[in-house]
Amino acid sequence: MRLGINLGYWGAGMDGDNLAVAQEADRLGYDVCWAAEAYGSDAPTVLAWVAAKTERIDVGSAIMQIPARQPAMTAMTAATLDSLTGGRFRLGLGVSGPQVSEGWYGVKFDKPLARTREYVEIVRKAMTRERLSYDGEHWTLPLPDGPGKPIKLTVHPQREHIPLYIAAIGPKNLEQTGEIADGALLIFPSAEHLEETALRHLRAGREKAGLTMDGFDVCPTLPLALGDDVTALADVFRPYTALYVGGMGSRKQNFYNQLAQRMGYEKEAAEIQDKYLAGDKTGAAAAVPHSLIDQTTLLGSVERIAERMTAYAEAGVTTLTLAPAGFTLDERLAALRAGVEAMEHAGLA
Repeated sequence: MRLGINLGYWGAGMDGDNLAVAQEADRLGYDVCWAAEAYGSDAPTVLAWVAAKTERIDVGSAIMQIPARQPAMTAMTAATLDSLTGGRFRLGLGVSGPQVSEGWYGVKFDKPLARTREYVEIVRKAMTRERLSYDGEHWTLPLPDGPGKPIKLTVHPQREHIPLYIAAIGPKNLEQTGEIADGALLIFPSAEHLEETALRHLRAGREKAGLTMDGFDVCPTLPLALGDDVTALADVFRPYTALYVGGMGSRKQNFYNQLAQRMGYEKEAAEIQDKYLAGDKTGAAAAVPHSLIDQTTLLGSVERIAERMTAYAEAGVTTLTLAPAGFTLDERLAALRAGVEAMEHAGLA
């Protein structure tokens, strides 16, 4: 099992710290550094900056949002970043959610699976540097009856095949991800529930494509916090968990709430959502069960974190992405180093 880090969003007042975290991860031998985007910082700019300031660590988008860019533009960006970084780029894609897709980008959040499949097909075809033509439900290239003509990408990526990941939560999305991608970006993963909530669906998709799980990167992200008081550490993440389970998306279309239900927290997920959508964010955070937080984070001593890492490795995780938590840069760097120490303690390094 390999280690990665996720810097989250840029521009939250910790930009200098984030770069220091990325550089320390590079020094420590972390495998990949991911950056996110929602409706603030964009991932490619951040990744270009980080790649320029590091030496060997891969940089990956977790995620580049599908409604934000035409697929050919994403292929251009991926090829450019792979060329500039000397083959260190990983392309992570996701449909985002209905609020961002329709409210920020003005793109209808309909048929997300079909749109993702077509998007991936176009990106992959463009990066082969063949002349690009495509006839799908959502994209037609070139447009018919006009001046457009098939064009090929002029940039040469460093590699013939840039690793492509998809952020997936729901069973159907996970199955399609297993079928068409090189890896899956997972959030709120529980080692105890990983088989039924993710891996069996990914495996089904691989089998549909005539493939096995060999070489497929199962890549969940978990916050890591170092300390002696696990309860106090878990309480720090209550607002974070409540935001996703309670307020990320609409009442009918909250993928994280549905995931919590599949993990056995049906009643609790409903209560968190009711309180969050009613404006009671404090009550929603208080309603988050300690066990849900503890199962989806890495908390405590190096030895305790090592035990949890072993559980994830045994469950089938191939790259464990850490979000090192702390109120200061020193605390975040200590958490980053603890990740390596825990891997070594568990005999996974």
